[in-house]
Amino acid sequence: MIGEEQETVKASSLINALETQRGRLFLWVPVCLSIGIGLYFHQSNEPLIGRIQILIIVGIVMLCAVLLDRRSACAILIMASVIVLSGFLLTSLRAHLVAEPVLSWRYFGKIEGTVVAIDRSFSNRLRVTLATPELDKISQPRTPTFVRVSLHSDIGLQYLRPGARVRTTGSLSPPSGPAEPGGFDFQQYTWFKRLGAVGYSRNPVELIAQPELNSYSMRLFDLRMRIANHVRQRIQGQTGAFAAAIITGDRSAIDPAMLDDLRASNLAHLLAISGLHMGLLVGFVFAIVRYGLAMVPYIALHWPTKKIGAVLALFAGLLYLQISGSAIATQRAFIMVSVMLVGVMLDRPAITLRAVAMAATILLVIRPESLMQAGFQMSFAATTALVASFEFLKHQRHWQAMQYGRGRFLQPFVALFASSFIAGAATAPIAAFHYNQFSQYGLIANLGSVPVMGMLVMPAAVLAGLLSPFGLDAGVFWIMGQGVDWILGVAHFVAGLNGSTIAVPRGGAFVLPLIGFGSVLFILWRGAMRWAGPVLFFLAIGIWINTPRPEILISDTGRLLGIMKEQGRALNRKRGSGFAAQVWLENDGDKAEQIGAADRYAGFSDAMVMDIGIAKIGYVWPKKTSLFELERYCQSTDILISPNWKQDLSGGCFQISQSYLRRNGSVAIMIAKGQLRVKTARQMTGARIWNSWWLRKKS
Repeated sequence: MIGEEQETVKASSLINALETQRGRLFLWVPVCLSIGIGLYFHQSNEPLIGRIQILIIVGIVMLCAVLLDRRSACAILIMASVIVLSGFLLTSLRAHLVAEPVLSWRYFGKIEGTVVAIDRSFSNRLRVTLATPELDKISQPRTPTFVRVSLHSDIGLQYLRPGARVRTTGSLSPPSGPAEPGGFDFQQYTWFKRLGAVGYSRNPVELIAQPELNSYSMRLFDLRMRIANHVRQRIQGQTGAFAAAIITGDRSAIDPAMLDDLRASNLAHLLAISGLHMGLLVGFVFAIVRYGLAMVPYIALHWPTKKIGAVLALFAGLLYLQISGSAIATQRAFIMVSVMLVGVMLDRPAITLRAVAMAATILLVIRPESLMQAGFQMSFAATTALVASFEFLKHQRHWQAMQYGRGRFLQPFVALFASSFIAGAATAPIAAFHYNQFSQYGLIANLGSVPVMGMLVMPAAVLAGLLSPFGLDAGVFWIMGQGVDWILGVAHFVAGLNGSTIAVPRGGAFVLPLIGFGSVLFILWRGAMRWAGPVLFFLAIGIWINTPRPEILISDTGRLLGIMKEQGRALNRKRGSGFAAQVWLENDGDKAEQIGAADRYAGFSDAMVMDIGIAKIGYVWPKKTSLFELERYCQSTDILISPNWKQDLSGGCFQISQSYLRRNGSVAIMIAKGQLRVKTARQMTGARIWNSWWLRKKS
């Protein structure tokens, strides 16, 4: 009887807790969708169609149960489960809808296609994305829809114009897996972009056919490039490159050194066209229209100037979305401001947590994969924290006194400081997790730059857009250039300060979900249980701090080897496999360059045996090594890494061969509880549709 009474009390407490959330339940819709999306991406195997059909039937049954009794606490739990299930199914559907052919082997030969995008590669080379490519000896059904090529020759680059048909000779390969087990999954990223092959060319580019702007997207791409070139002609140097990037999204002229300064000073968000840019532009247009109309007495008295301003601001936001390239971050920002402006038109509060939840829900339904991207996470973390904080502040006596009392002139400055601090604090864990660094002086840099961005750069960009058709934009672009110069100067100064950034090692897979859920629980939940949010947050930080790094890392080709030493990870090569080397060092929380890391251990050779205490590990790279020598290495080691050999050895060692690396990708060797543990990228990612293309036939 006592046990039954305790169970009744627990059930009653749960019902009461859920009842207190009424009126705020919609805020949990994007949270539940995110849980479903996250569950899909963390599956070890691709869900097959038969199982998905069963899940759909279960969801329909659960939804019917909710409709029969919509007011009970049980119905709330069932509805939350239905939304989680919907997030899972939507992501699965999206993954199959974007399915396109992916190159299955390394290719070298003719590469011909239509130019649809131009940007910069990791090695600071011009990079072009080609649509409807033609590849020698590859049939059309097996040819990827899009391929991306980094160009290492400067000959023929003038032919890279939107819609032009170009040709070069180069190397292509399938998108590679994570640089280390559990790392960033490039295959997943390219799958949703329908990018079926990536590579490079050291040969000239030839023009096959003049540009054909036969679609809206191509005409828009051409317009963007012409606007970007016009901006760079009006504003010279890297100042013009920055200005062109924030107007059109074209980063092809950005110097990597400038990017490093922006990241180190926590100002890289000013370069990405996202919520700040869209909000500043739309806010400026809204204010100009509303207050401009209010200056005419008759219009001010008889016309809905506020709603007219909202309509024109919405149109300006849509135009900016198109001109800037419609990147996912820009789409997210446009959805956000659209929800807010529609709220103004309907005489509803424009900036509320409900508006944020609606924008997040729309984007997650349209592009569920965006949840996994740092831009989505940082944008909504900052927006949610800002809206929740200012909703709290507006009810505080001291804030109200500052807003309406004698000290109201201080309120904008306090609000600027508060917003920079809140947004920085909200995004800091996410930025540190994804980019492996924390900017110590980011608040100072933002306080010195964001006001200039809002009061000078973006208004000048709007005015330049209005005056450019008449050839009267030179003076406005000069003003914009002065503002950009100031921002870049602040970034360079802050990045040059001693200890401007702190390197942060990579956390485990569940660190970020725990941080995110703990934060939203604290912000959205009503009642004592909200304090479980900070507990989850600090639990995640504790897990992060105590996440061990692998003793040995092996690249997917076996060419690069990294061994953890007292002074940091030592690499076996000073050049080559540069991307993997940088990722490993960043994930270690190590600021060293590849050359410096290669000097940490003098015992490296292409044929060696390493003693790591509890085991001996051999590494044999030369292709001419005899089978007898390999057997000898295998007999004297516990693990033998032989990337250029396919033969199975009989010496009793665990062999990491060429075929093993091709099947499993990069490898991590760890010591846990006195035992060796070998993890591979494939073990961590599982057999998913983006890395096992045969699944499309079975699913």
